[in-house]
Amino acid sequence: MSTQAPEAPHAELLRMKSHRGRLVLATTVLGSGIALLDGTVVNVALPTIGRTLHADLAGLQWVVNAYALSLAALILLGGSLGDRFGRRRMYAVGVGGFGIASILCALSPTIGALVAARAIQGVCAALLVPGSLAILQASFRREDRMAAIGAWTGLLGVASASGPVVGGWLVERSWTWAFWLNVPLSALVVGLAATVVPESRNPWSDKHFDVRGVLLAVLGLGGVTYALTIVAAHPGAWPLVLGAAGLLALGGFVLVERSSPHAMVPPSLFRNRVFTTINLVTLVVYAGLAAALLFLVLYLQTVGGWSALEAGAATLPLSLVMLTLAGRFGGMAARSSPKPFMVGGTLVAAAGFALLAFASTDPLFLTDILPGITLVGLGLSLTVAPLTGTVLAAAPDELAGTASGINNAVSRTAGLLAVAALPPLVGLRGEDYANADVLAPAYRTAMLICVGLLLVGSALTAVGLKDEKPACAELPHLDLTGR
Repeated sequence: MSTQAPEAPHAELLRMKSHRGRLVLATTVLGSGIALLDGTVVNVALPTIGRTLHADLAGLQWVVNAYALSLAALILLGGSLGDRFGRRRMYAVGVGGFGIASILCALSPTIGALVAARAIQGVCAALLVPGSLAILQASFRREDRMAAIGAWTGLLGVASASGPVVGGWLVERSWTWAFWLNVPLSALVVGLAATVVPESRNPWSDKHFDVRGVLLAVLGLGGVTYALTIVAAHPGAWPLVLGAAGLLALGGFVLVERSSPHAMVPPSLFRNRVFTTINLVTLVVYAGLAAALLFLVLYLQTVGGWSALEAGAATLPLSLVMLTLAGRFGGMAARSSPKPFMVGGTLVAAAGFALLAFASTDPLFLTDILPGITLVGLGLSLTVAPLTGTVLAAAPDELAGTASGINNAVSRTAGLLAVAALPPLVGLRGEDYANADVLAPAYRTAMLICVGLLLVGSALTAVGLKDEKPACAELPHLDLTGR
């Protein structure tokens, strides 16, 4: 069977409601969903992994951190490679590699082997995560793109919501099932990508590698991410040195990209006010979201006495609301303007977090959690698809993968920064997260800080965006023939 899908000319950009359009959307959702579900399931499996492989807490932390570190460090490169060598090709390589790395994870005899395999998974995820959005941007008609991104966002909520339940069911049988599950799913996605997804790339890209830019980006993002992952366990000079070195490398990356003829991240992208504004909004909104959800789950378990499964399932309404409404709001924003949706959405999500901040110390789901988490889901449904669609539309189609990689790097870095910085900022140290008397007031303060971050995102959107229909950057059209 041929591994090459027919390549569509520009005139054959897909309609959202066409049969092939639905298959392309399903392909991107399944691939991204594998990576998302894997992370959630692995978190649930950690205690069982520790007992089986005789691992200490540090080893279990690195099962999570090895994946996050390699993904964050290489995600810019992954987006750029898709633009240069084919988005479908890089996406398929990423998904296939993720499946192979999952086999290595399942067969790992020691915690060290598992950590190494998880790092390989992160490398592969750096190819598939920006590739999924870039494929949507390159494959669909302009008027259907934001709706497709909205549907992608909502459907991925299913993977997020089902993670704790699926993880609990799998781990009851064997922790290795958390990884074996990825293998047939990865094979299915690779097959779909080869047969239904049109190839696309930037036909004007320089095939030379920006070697200095790649090295500085990896060292910079890797250094900052690594410093954040170890600072809680190893406070002192070493994380500060690593973080400072990472920041210096990122500064060098900016200088190199401004002068390089083969720039991995073209500086022209950031001359676009909309692109820069949306990435700033992404930084503060995703920082608030990541920290708030972390504190909510801790609060429900430590203060409320809920089980891990109950606390994880409490966020289910958020995902269900996004599944129902994100695609609809994305389509509406594409037909009018993303600005009112994003301004209103961040305000609604902020109101939801404010309600959650004042949950009682003996929280009831129906009165203390459901109203707030539903508002958060409604706010994110209004915000996420217009935000993602606008940041991609602000870049030329030829740089869709690069733009997606940048925005993904910003959102993931925002989450890492918030999760690392907020606990000590609100007075949590060491094992304080397990002390209900200490966590309860810290939780309220942290949630109100997250409310503030979302309000900042709303203000940035109001000031930085015009109230108009999004349009693609004025550069030559994307050549979908892949030549």
